[in-house]
Amino acid sequence: MAAVLLFLTYLGIILLIGLLTSILSSKLKIPHILLLLLIGIALGKIKYKEGPLIFFPELFLTGISILALVMIVFDAASRFKLRNLDYFSLHTLWLSIIFLVFNLVFLTFFTTIIFDIKSVFLAFMFAALMSGTNPAAVLSMLKNVNHKVFDFLKLEALLNTLLVVLLPFLILDLKRTLEDQILVSAFIDQFVPLLQQFIVGIGTGVLIGLIMFKFMKKQYSIVLSPLAVITSALLAYIIAENLHGNGVLAVTSMGILFGNVYVKQKFQLQEFSTVFSSSLEILVFVLIGLVVNMPFSIEFFMKSALLFALYLFIRFFSIVFSLRGMNFDLKEKIFMSLNAQKGIAVAVVAFSLANLGIAGMETILNLILAFMLYSIILSAFILRASK
Repeated sequence: MAAVLLFLTYLGIILLIGLLTSILSSKLKIPHILLLLLIGIALGKIKYKEGPLIFFPELFLTGISILALVMIVFDAASRFKLRNLDYFSLHTLWLSIIFLVFNLVFLTFFTTIIFDIKSVFLAFMFAALMSGTNPAAVLSMLKNVNHKVFDFLKLEALLNTLLVVLLPFLILDLKRTLEDQILVSAFIDQFVPLLQQFIVGIGTGVLIGLIMFKFMKKQYSIVLSPLAVITSALLAYIIAENLHGNGVLAVTSMGILFGNVYVKQKFQLQEFSTVFSSSLEILVFVLIGLVVNMPFSIEFFMKSALLFALYLFIRFFSIVFSLRGMNFDLKEKIFMSLNAQKGIAVAVVAFSLANLGIAGMETILNLILAFMLYSIILSAFILRASK
């Protein structure tokens, strides 16, 4: 009983700190996720009786990571509507794809060279995860400001979130199946099990979505309908994983189905899922600072800063290459290149990966946390310095 009260005390303290941090950040006009990350890192460095000051059992951290992952994936997928694709959004989608491909090629190469990563799959995972952007936290400091660049960045974040939360786990499945061997023969031998994971994942998400949404088309309950959405998303993930499918893919397919079919009071349900996901944001950003023990050494910061600079060049060339037909001048392209801050999607995926116990993942997690800090600080500075 004493241990349970202790963990609940830790949880209450973190939530209280998050609430106070959000209030403080709005007054100081500093992104609250930056303060949450710094608080988490600081708490992780504080020792008490030769141990960490705040400690959670691995089972609790894994449960929180899965719950946050499911809600973030579903919320992002449900907002992807096929009928809203137009000239502007297609160019944004094209940028997301080009940026992802350039990262998988060039950022993977630079990461393996600079940090001597042994597993190319881990480098692929890092490159795919860094393709995600989320300017909401930083752009929220600007109120009542409308500009096509901001609209473009927000739409880009919406489209690439699906890639960010899905690809790292697909790459992880490839790593487990192929056992770190990039061979054509090994891939052919494991093609059927990989295809089975995809089919089971998509099929589970679509099946549960069809069953749940069939009842939700006709009736809406203020209490039961939001609960049904959360329950169905969790069930899709759990059933797909138990059937040896991809749980993230199941939630993604269910979310896309939810966003493109008629459901009574869909807007209210989406707002509820967004609020519920945002409530997990405090826990995720603080806990990732606690879980990831980023080294505070000159060598690490110099190498990670060099890699981040190369990453910004990759993003700039991706923007220049993919937006040749759009009316953006050079200053606007530079501004978009420097605004590649990481948000809740990247944090949730990194937090989930941190609790899987994958060999060699420590360096990748350190780089993810460093890139999150660098991108948020740079975006906040650029936004204040720009007109």
